[in-house]
Amino acid sequence: MSIKTRKPSTEVRRTVAVEAPTSEDPDEPDRRPVTLRTLVRMVDRGEKFACLTCYDATTARWLQRAGIPVLLVGDTAAEMILGHPSTIHAPLDFLITLTAAVKRGAPNTHVMADMPFMSYQADPAEGVHNAGRFMTEGRADSVKIEVDGSFRGLVERMSRAGIPVVAHIGCRPQQVKRSGGYSVAGRTATEARQMVADAAAFEDAGAVMLLVEAAPNEVSERITEKVGIPVIGCGAGAACHGQIVVLQDLLGLTEWQPSFARPVASFGDEIMKAAGCWSEQVRTSDLGEHPYKMRDGESGKI
Repeated sequence: MSIKTRKPSTEVRRTVAVEAPTSEDPDEPDRRPVTLRTLVRMVDRGEKFACLTCYDATTARWLQRAGIPVLLVGDTAAEMILGHPSTIHAPLDFLITLTAAVKRGAPNTHVMADMPFMSYQADPAEGVHNAGRFMTEGRADSVKIEVDGSFRGLVERMSRAGIPVVAHIGCRPQQVKRSGGYSVAGRTATEARQMVADAAAFEDAGAVMLLVEAAPNEVSERITEKVGIPVIGCGAGAACHGQIVVLQDLLGLTEWQPSFARPVASFGDEIMKAAGCWSEQVRTSDLGEHPYKMRDGESGKI
């Protein structure tokens, strides 16, 4: 099924905000803010869109200048920023702070907040409240939660409260302790049918986007045929409308990258080279002319 014959996403079109004027920053490209409406229009035109994780304002500014329309402030910050072994160690307040920082750095980019482990699973009311914090304190444009069919009620409650929810299905990293490790989702026909059914159910519950992680391309293709909202893939094949990887994987900064996130640069080597160059400059006092001078006649008074 072509993208033009998808089921129309009338709910998304009714609820997304009108796009604001272009940025006044002279260093920024002349680009209107990316909203949910922007992404829906891209999908309707058959345009694929890129997404990346981001955790700070400086990097966000450069990614916006590169034209990346969607940034995810992922719970992968627990690994990439804090050095923990898994995503479940991402603190709620920490991610809210990072989300606001990324939005300040990239105000014209759609910033998606990743709700961390135990910020929404224990109690639906607490989940709605925490999602609201991401929207207000974190200035997020949408919030992502890892879900299966049992979370449909939570998605409905969040949507009813006015929160744009991205339903993350397939492999769910926050569940890896329970499952014994990462695994590909939807490898059997039974699992695939359930994923497709869950995707449709979350759309009906009010989700504005889907994120499918670690799934065969055939499954993602069926999901994109079934639903009328944007589908972002994370190792889920080319059928998805958008693709996301961890920025550090893309830049060659991690010791190991998943097979679907091939590095396109070797920034790790460049950082080591720059640090080594600085170390040598310090060792040899090769610091150039010192820029700060005392006022005339003052040095002799020391």
